[in-house]
Amino acid sequence: MAWALTAWALVATLSGGLAEPRTAAAFGALIVLGELARWGARDGERDPAPLASAGALAYALLGQSAGHATRHGVLQVIAVVVAAMLLGSVPHVAAGRGPSPDETARRILTVAFAAVCFQPLHSSWLLDDRAGQGSPAGLGPSFAFVLLLLLVLTALCDAVVAALLLCARTRYRFGPLLRDELRGLLGIGSAVCATGTVIALAVAVAGLWALPVFCVPLLLTQLAFRRYAAVRTTYRQTITSLARATEIAGYTKPGHARRVAELSRAVGRELGLSGSELTVLEYAALMHDIGQLSLLDPVPAGATAALPAAEQRRIALLGGAVVRQTGVPADVALIVERQADPYREQPVAARIIRTVNAYDDLAEGTAGPGGPLNALEQLRLGTGRDYHPHVVESLARVLARGCLTRVPPG
Repeated sequence: MAWALTAWALVATLSGGLAEPRTAAAFGALIVLGELARWGARDGERDPAPLASAGALAYALLGQSAGHATRHGVLQVIAVVVAAMLLGSVPHVAAGRGPSPDETARRILTVAFAAVCFQPLHSSWLLDDRAGQGSPAGLGPSFAFVLLLLLVLTALCDAVVAALLLCARTRYRFGPLLRDELRGLLGIGSAVCATGTVIALAVAVAGLWALPVFCVPLLLTQLAFRRYAAVRTTYRQTITSLARATEIAGYTKPGHARRVAELSRAVGRELGLSGSELTVLEYAALMHDIGQLSLLDPVPAGATAALPAAEQRRIALLGGAVVRQTGVPADVALIVERQADPYREQPVAARIIRTVNAYDDLAEGTAGPGGPLNALEQLRLGTGRDYHPHVVESLARVLARGCLTRVPPG
């Protein structure tokens, strides 16, 4: 749908010509600048190009420029936004870190929704508060109310589209994905909406000179977030390197920590954990076996699921002590320490890691194509004492979507 809408908009704009090319060029340049300053986002992270998104939203909500009514329509908004996005993404695509098709389609649909809602109304009686009250025509109380309503609807549309696209790609449940997207509206989403609205209102009163004034703060914020994202990427790489210490020392099989982390994150998303909770869960899953480095005699194949409960708890406590010495957040160490507790006393993240770790140990130790099925059946048999039933069933749903396949070692 997004691509058909884009093709229609580009053909209509090219055949009819640009209305107010100076305004279109100014907003296009703003979007290009925002795309050039984008950062590389990991899966699940929101809007790595907030300045570009705010500029696109501002153009969709632009009804006046320096007190004069604008004449661009919905199709021109889409065409200008898409052309600027593609132009600004060229260096990132060349470097292999360009936006995904889902991200691009989401932004196109969101901008199209805002433009379709606003552009037909900006000169109608709904927004026609005359300047007798000290404001330019069309910028009175009705305009502010309708604009606020449209912002709320646009934000909800963006969350629904993002959740639908992620659901179609990953086959996770729609409900938890939508809740996660709605939580994200309180962060960068609210900043993008507010900045886009302020830019549109400022240009309506002061003209295009308002663009550099109001985009500089968000650009500086975006550059700061880019540095923060780079630091966070380095931090995760450090944790991954620490987690591989058990594999290098021969205590666990190659790829075990990575498999447990990836599957734990998928189960956590299935259970509706937020983005920050998923990050803590992933870090704890990567380091869940690090306590084995304190053992004199390695556990055969690193399979702690087959050990007595007391020994599992001792290794978990040793792991928590090691994690605390690495400077990792205390939440991660706590989850590592509690992964061997009775599941009724565990936090959700510890329940997930305990279950997924046991699944990987059991599936790795069972020969033949039926290993994953047999491992899952053993987990179900242990739900009375060892593994939380809801976590086991969530794991089963995640595995079913992947046809019960496992990440290969390495």
